[in-house]
This record gives sequence, structure tokens and C-alpha cells, in this order.
Amino acid sequence: MDVTADGSDSFVIGVDYGTLSGRAVVVRVRDGKELGSGVFEYPHAVVTDALPADLADATDGTAARLPGEWALQVPNDYRDVLRRAVPAAVADAGIDPAAVVGIATDFTACTMVPVKADGTPLNELPGFANRPHAYVKLWRHHAAQPQADRINALAAELGEDWLPRYGGLISSEWEFAKGLQLLEEDPETYAEMDHWVEAADWIVWQLCGNYVRNACTAGYKGIYQDGRYPSEEFLAALNPDFKDFVSAKLAHTIGRLGDAAGYLTAEAAAWTGLPEGIAVAVGNVDAHVTAPAAKAVEPGQLVAIMGTSTCHVMNGAELREVPGMCGVVDGGIVDGLWGYEAGQSGVGDIFGWFTSNGVPPEYHQAAEAAGLGIHEYLTELASRQAIGEHGLIALDWHSGNRSVLVDHELSGVVVGQTLATRPEDTYRALLEATAFGTRTIVDAFRDSGVPVREFIVAGGLLKNRLLMQIYADITGLPLSTIGSAQGPALGSAIHAAVAAGEYADIRAAAAAMGSEPGSIYIPIPENVAAYEKLFQEYRTLHDYFGRGINSVMHRLKAIQRAARPSFATPAGAASPAGVTGAQHQKAVPADSAAEEVSA
Repeated sequence: MDVTADGSDSFVIGVDYGTLSGRAVVVRVRDGKELGSGVFEYPHAVVTDALPADLADATDGTAARLPGEWALQVPNDYRDVLRRAVPAAVADAGIDPAAVVGIATDFTACTMVPVKADGTPLNELPGFANRPHAYVKLWRHHAAQPQADRINALAAELGEDWLPRYGGLISSEWEFAKGLQLLEEDPETYAEMDHWVEAADWIVWQLCGNYVRNACTAGYKGIYQDGRYPSEEFLAALNPDFKDFVSAKLAHTIGRLGDAAGYLTAEAAAWTGLPEGIAVAVGNVDAHVTAPAAKAVEPGQLVAIMGTSTCHVMNGAELREVPGMCGVVDGGIVDGLWGYEAGQSGVGDIFGWFTSNGVPPEYHQAAEAAGLGIHEYLTELASRQAIGEHGLIALDWHSGNRSVLVDHELSGVVVGQTLATRPEDTYRALLEATAFGTRTIVDAFRDSGVPVREFIVAGGLLKNRLLMQIYADITGLPLSTIGSAQGPALGSAIHAAVAAGEYADIRAAAAAMGSEPGSIYIPIPENVAAYEKLFQEYRTLHDYFGRGINSVMHRLKAIQRAARPSFATPAGAASPAGVTGAQHQKAVPADSAAEEVSA
């Protein structure tokens, strides 16, 4: 059914939690029409420099400094999205809240919250507000790379059968690496923690009062394959105190995507203004939930959710081992198919970093005079160039490499710069570099027997038409963009409709509620040929710096860590073993060129 008892329309709410903000969308059940939206920016954004001064309770008044590669968030910011964005979306839609039958959420992943048995985040406990490990570890927290390296080395040595499901390497972004870092650097906080929870599941817990682990993050980020996690023997070999990590901290009831995790509590109803008792769907990941929103629920339809980072998701009919993939999970996107995931840790973040740090004031002034944003202005200048005219080739590793190398110790490179190189030259080279990174992923899928037939783009970057044509030309695939500006939130709304019993399954809901294509880009043959030459140069650099021929990037990271000030340990906290450095960077704000997404 798609109408209420009195014959009027029914509605669902989709809430998309990004890197810097949360957005809610009101969607009509019968046809997927988006009627209203609301956005709330996290007051504490991404914490990379020092713990928030308004929360830390250090006795000397100084908040703990953070080492390099850290990225934290404040969980109450997520609750405030429910308090602010959801009511704003309902008001914007002009609907009666009583007609809302379900709500669903999606989240960046792997974003981890250490909590007590009742779901209280550790940073909200007395005495823990000045402990960095008590806060949320955002997906782009990469400080657990040493732990990830040890997990990978031991798994390869022992021939663990789950390792090929993740392309041969697990990421520092994921649950086990971050959990091991927490144990080894702050064992007191680790001992205080009752559950190590994906934020995707924590926010559902806040809504319905039930803790249910979603099948998506459990499979892709939690090394849950064929009904089991890595063994206690394996975990003990990493660290004896890590032996019971799964049984004591991680394992919990796993919910199927599209099912109801529970029903809206009175407290959450008061936050949101929605009816108590409506269905709350099992949590999901922002990337994977977007596939149904794009009507991409069949094998071979690769969906790239492009924002600050990019996540590539696709269904396949058969199980294959793809080098460097983030994971393959049975039913990870829709039931009955294998869900594949790959990704790039930095895309829009790279463009934002360059405009903030690599563009002179006169360009910003010229953009303002032309009534354009800096990204639009640079894109206009770059679009006038012939392919290869700038003489540059770049590697898109400014936030490390998620696929296919799975190495966050790698860093960015631009080759070919001269005294004649202009900002628009470098900007275009960076756009192309991210497309070359996607081409590398597409080739890895195809070479492994997972065919890619079409390329669909969602997220904030689809607005850049030059970028979309570059991706079509470099991949050689027809490219379409999702018609919805809120793909993840729409995908969540689709899951809410299924959880509420409005549709039988995700496929049926996607067919009725999914978005039609926005724009279509066809590869231009002469551009494909021109980019093939540049791609071969990219691949040469990719293998030279990324596959161990020259490990200069790793050596530079080690030198950098050694040169940074030591970790500032709060009074009474255990000293973090082997952690040094203080990161002096701020989160790059999302703008017209880049919205938040991760995997």
C-alpha cells in the first residue's frame, strides 16, 4: 500500500549523514517525489587538530592535541540532525507529520562510536571528555595504518580465508584496525567500552531503542563473512588482550537491509516531530543505499557516489575475488546478488584542498568578479584546454589510496610542472587524476570477471559537467547522473518504505521510487584515444610509487611522524604507544563542487 487509511498519500523520511552535515528528505511513497529537505551542519565538523574546547574537561584548560592522520567527530552532533534537519524537512514539505510511516538513515563508513551498554558514547561520561579515543573515529581517521598493516600481514601469513573477499588487504579505516588502535593506545578507554558500534547503527539505536548491526557495514567494514568473524586465535596473535574483541565488544544481532530495526521511541518522536511507533529501518551506508535510488539494482551497473571521497558499488551475479576491492558481501546492496565495493579516499577533498591552498588571490578575485565560485571559474578555464595541453600527470593519493592499493601511507604527486604552469592546469590534472583512479578500479573489476556495463554518478560532483565528460572519456563507459540531488537520502527513504511494509522488497521500491537519469555523457572517441596515452603514464607512476618499486612516500611519512611533537596525553590517561605528531589542518568545507560521502 502507498496511501494512509483515509486514502491520502503516505510519506517516508530519509536522513543522510555525511562528513560535515546531515540532511533529511521527505519522500512520497507512491512515486518517490522529493517534497522537502532540511540540512544541519555539525557544529564540531571534523576534529583533526585538538579536542573541542567546549567539551574537553582538561584540568589545565588545554584540550588534548591530536596526532597526524586523526579524524574525530562528536556524537551529539548526529542527534542534533534529528532535532533540526528532520523537522525542517517536514516543514519545507508542508505535509502533516502524521502521514509519515517510516524513517531510515544512512551514514559514512567506517565511522565508529565507543559506547556503554545503554548506547551512551564514552566522551559523554565524566572523566572521558578529554580522551581522544572516547570520541567517534570518522571514516577518514587513518591513524590505525600500523594496526591494519599487522592485520594484513598476519592474515596473509596464516592464509585467512576472509582476506581475498577484501581484495587481499583490509583498510586502516575499518572496524578491526581502529579497534586495535584503541586497545593499544588507550587500554583504559577500551576497557570502559561495552560496544564498538558503527555510527550507522548507533543513530538507529537512538531512534528506536534497539541495537541492531546492519548487514552492510558488518560485511564490508567488520570482516563478517559466511556467518563469522575472524577467530579468537587470530585476534590473540595480534594482541593477547584483543582475543575477545568480537565476543566482548563487536558481535551483535545482524539485521537485513530494508527490515525494521524497531519503532520510533517517544523520545525520538519528540526530537523529530514524527509519530511515535513508525518503522525505523535497519541502518545502511551512504554509498550502498544510493544504488536503489539510482535504480541500479542489477549486475554490471557501477554507481560512483562522488563527493569528498568516492565509493564505487555494484551488484554481481557471481562471487569473484577482485584485487584491492573494499569488499564483496552476499546481499550487501540487495538480496540475491553479491554486492561489490571499491573506492577512492580523496576526490572532492583534493579539489577543495587545491583551491584553498594552491590558487592565488587574483584568481579568487576574478571568480568573484565573474559571479562564479572558484571551482566553477577554474573549470571554465580548464575546459578551454585540449587534452594533454597542460603537460601534467597527477596521482590522486592526497588522502591515501583506498582501491586498488589499499594504502593510506601513499600521498599525492603532480609531474610535469614548470614555471609556466597555471592553477587551471593543475586543477584539470587533478580532475583527470581522480578519473584515472576510477579507471584503475573499473579495469580491476573487468580483469577479475566482474563486468562493468554502465557508469552512474551520484553526489555533489555530478554538477561539474567537464568532470563528468572526463570520466566518460577516461573510462570509455556511457555515464549517466542520478536525477536526484539527494541520492543517499532518497535511497534511505526507499529502505524506510520497505521497512514500513509499503513495498515487498528493495527492487520493487526502487522501481517505483528511484530517480530517473539527470544527464547522460557518451565517450567521445578522439578523447578516449587521447586519454589512453595519459592513462598509460598514470599507470606507470601508479605502479612505481604504489607497488614498492620506490617507497619514498612511506619513508616521508615516517620522517614526518618523527618530526612532529609528541601526543599530548590527558591527565590520568594511558600513554599512546608509538603515536606521535599533531595535525595542523582543518576539514575542507563542502561547497558547490564537493559534498560529503564515504564508504
